[in-house]
Amino acid sequence: MVLDDQTKQELVSLVKAAVSEAVEAHPLSPEEVHWVRMAIQAEANRAAFRKAVIEKTLAGLAIAALVAIMGMFMTGFKSYLGK
Repeated sequence: MVLDDQTKQELVSLVKAAVSEAVEAHPLSPEEVHWVRMAIQAEANRAAFRKAVIEKTLAGLAIAALVAIMGMFMTGFKSYLGK
C-alpha cells in the first residue's frame, strides 16, 4: 500500500490529534507522575548496578588470568633453574 504525501500528512495529523486528545482526557495526577519518575529512576539504578557488577567481574577475571599466567611462568622458571 503506497500513500501519497497528502494522505500521509492527513494520517499524521489525525494520529497527533488522537494522541493529544487521549493525553488531555487522562492526565496523570502529581502523585502518579511522582511514582512514574521513581520507577524510571529505580530502573536506571538497577541498570547501573548490573553494569558495575559486570565490569567488576570482568576485571576480576582478567586479574585472575594474569595471576595464573604469572604462576605458570614462575613454575616453568623454577623448573628451568632446578635443572
